[in-house]
Amino acid sequence: MGAVSAFPARAVIDLAAVRSNVAVLSARAGSAAVMAVVKADGYGHGLVPMARAALAGGATWLGVAQLDEAMTLRAAGIEAPVLTWLYAPGAPLGAALEAGIDLAVASPWALDEVLAAARATGRTARVHLKVDTGLGRGGMMPDQLDAALDVALAAQAEGACAVVGVFSHLAWADAPDHPTVLAQARVFDDAVAAAERRGARLEVRHLANSAATLTNPAMHYDLVRPGLAVTGLSPVPQIGDAAHFGLVPAMRLEATLVLTKRVPAGQGVSYAHLYTTSRETVLGIVPLGYADGIPRHASGDAERWGGPVQVGDRRLGVAGRVCMDQVVLDLGPGAAEVAGDTVVLFGSGADGEPTAQDWADAAGTISYEIVTRLGARVPRVHVGG
Repeated sequence: MGAVSAFPARAVIDLAAVRSNVAVLSARAGSAAVMAVVKADGYGHGLVPMARAALAGGATWLGVAQLDEAMTLRAAGIEAPVLTWLYAPGAPLGAALEAGIDLAVASPWALDEVLAAARATGRTARVHLKVDTGLGRGGMMPDQLDAALDVALAAQAEGACAVVGVFSHLAWADAPDHPTVLAQARVFDDAVAAAERRGARLEVRHLANSAATLTNPAMHYDLVRPGLAVTGLSPVPQIGDAAHFGLVPAMRLEATLVLTKRVPAGQGVSYAHLYTTSRETVLGIVPLGYADGIPRHASGDAERWGGPVQVGDRRLGVAGRVCMDQVVLDLGPGAAEVAGDTVVLFGSGADGEPTAQDWADAAGTISYEIVTRLGARVPRVHVGG
């Protein structure tokens, strides 16, 4: 019999919503294939369950940042094409090749190490050359591409590697008309043309993240790489929320109210007494804090409540400073002094509960951070799978 978690909170992940979201993204992508990016533990939703749900929804590729994530997918028996793109010198690339994992090559040293691993294992390395088209982050600069192609295509001729993809990443995908988007696309097109002119037999050219998948068909090429949108959150809330794009947020974070107590007017609440009660009222303790990923920037003070929650049919907010393991709610003078009620921090919004975007707004951040920072000690409960 499996162990039962005594942790008084849970993240419920609706895998049916994930499948639906991928189907929506596939329709948006048109003729392009969908690589579901499930890095960072599936954006906090669970790596393997998210990967399986995404494939069931129509994704044909998976993408992860870290090599360990890719190896975990293979260990779980997932055989779909997997691309990983973030590794350091000395990484066990031979094991990745033996597991049939595609590798990004973003620098000359990475190409050297991939080819060394290919020759040592006798495996043909499937590589995707990453070009920095203007983000100023990962990828080789365009003026490094010719030299990299010389090395890679010579190795391809001997069977050590196959240059199967060229890719890049947009700096301003959430503003589809921004001039940098078109400028990056021009650099990308030049890089693709150079690779093909030199003899690369590309299977995929890929540039679009969630935002570009939803808003910019010109960026779709052969493959799109949505990540956040797979979880049902909108990457462009200033353009449209999840419902606008037909997406359903898959994560619902809820906790059990572990304590209630009546306090007088003028009672300071939590560290530094940022919040003080204005009348006799009932306080409630929610057993989640910044150790669990609840943003400290979503603390409440005398001017406004902090991060929003739903208790029953009431919308409340964090009263006072977010602590390591708990937050406090001002439940109001008429509240029952009974523990055990369910507090919903965020969900799909379908039942009127707050969303991850609401928490992002309260904390001055983005919804990506709200879901991916959720702590490991919060149990994930997968339903609809």
